[in-house]
Amino acid sequence: MKQKRYLASLNRLAATCRRLPTARAALVLSVVLIPALFATRSAQAQTFSVLYSFKGGTDGGAPQGGLVQDASGNLYGTTYAGGAHQKGVVFKVDPSGNETVLYSFNGQTDAGNPYAGVIMDASGNLYGTAEGGEGSSLGAVFKLDPQGNFTVLHTFNGIDGESPYAPLLMDSAGNLYGTTEGAGAFHNGTVFKIDSTGNFTTLYSFAGKPDGDEPYAGLIMDSAGNLYGTTRHGGSQERGTVFKLDPTGKESVLVSFVGGMGEYPMAGLVEDSAGNFYGTLLNGGDDDCGQVFKVDPSGKATALYTFGGGLKGKYPYAGLVMDGSGNLYGTTFQGGAFQYGQVFEVNATGLPTFLHSFSGKDGAYPYAGLFRDSAGNLYGTTTAGGAGGAGTVFKITP
Repeated sequence: MKQKRYLASLNRLAATCRRLPTARAALVLSVVLIPALFATRSAQAQTFSVLYSFKGGTDGGAPQGGLVQDASGNLYGTTYAGGAHQKGVVFKVDPSGNETVLYSFNGQTDAGNPYAGVIMDASGNLYGTAEGGEGSSLGAVFKLDPQGNFTVLHTFNGIDGESPYAPLLMDSAGNLYGTTEGAGAFHNGTVFKIDSTGNFTTLYSFAGKPDGDEPYAGLIMDSAGNLYGTTRHGGSQERGTVFKLDPTGKESVLVSFVGGMGEYPMAGLVEDSAGNFYGTLLNGGDDDCGQVFKVDPSGKATALYTFGGGLKGKYPYAGLVMDGSGNLYGTTFQGGAFQYGQVFEVNATGLPTFLHSFSGKDGAYPYAGLFRDSAGNLYGTTTAGGAGGAGTVFKITP
């Protein structure tokens, strides 16, 4: 079923963080639970700053996706709402905090309402997905060049997928890969590819059982061309999966989340040099507030950290970024000192540090993950709050 979550209303937005309904079932792999860690490290000195506050008008509003940065330090992203037609925008924020709207979606020829952020190639072209919002569109993949020329690379028709919520992945040959949350051959979502000449291929249609169902997240690729991702539903207890798709189109369920572990992965994966995968689960743990998990090369999943609500964070919708020491960084949609969400760090042993609690005035409800630059600065977005009330772009300097 195509999910519609227009986020102009904060109450409606907050309601999406409730425990998600279950769906279909698939294969079980063993899952080992590490006891929740309640100790935290004290945050080292860092500086938080709001780079831009959206007003919800022509400048955009309610950013759902993450950011990408060019060599000059400019940040690029999307908003779900706002713009000339209230269907979202692609924006740029320079290092001084000046925002430029690069494109306003119209919701007709371009689908509109992008959930995910954009990626950038070496020539400065931006690529992304638009979910389609409340209209009849089933979503699209787009390209925006540095001159502002907007091109729809593919429009989904249902048979080949619908509702692309996730960001894209580009390989070294310029091929794009992504997921759709719905439709496909079995109406459970797809993995797709658009090659460098614009040819579209559905690589895999999820069947619901024994594989996954409803992939909300983007993909990562290894050196052999295998793709890895998550599905929100599916698995033996209908709580989501981690999957692998090889270059021949063969899908394998690496992990099926089961009782005693968390459930409902909404975000993608990050991989370390040893072949371990890390991600987040929206729910799970004693307080059902979500978890950070690890999957080793043998397919064993462990809970690295369990969120506890309040100051210990709640509902990590977004995925993780990793530094050279193996520390993981992410956001929680709620929790923190003011219950508007947090930015956190979890080290290799599972010990957390909470880097910032959003107060509402500096942002609220971060849905997207973080971008980390070479200096260790973290950048992200909040869906609401800020001086304009329609979300923020922020920076944390270590």
